Amino acid sequence: MTLRSTPVTLQAARRRTGLAPGVPSPCISVCEMDESTKSCKGCFRTLAEISQWSRMADADKLAVWQQIEARQLPVAAP
Repeated sequence: MTLRSTPVTLQAARRRTGLAPGVPSPCISVCEMDESTKSCKGCFRTLAEISQWSRMADADKLAVWQQIEARQLPVAAP
């Protein structure tokens, strides 16, 4: 997995959206799927997460944010 120089984080998304209500979208307009991880190279969401985002409750969106941030952590070699 290629790590971006700037991680996609909930904190950064909140700064980007200002005082907008609700949980901000992680989309950064880099929409390309990574075949090896099955997630977007820009926002690190799966296709299911992307397609369901607008219908998710805020608690579910926060859970996806946790997964997004975890997906960006380097994987330790065995």
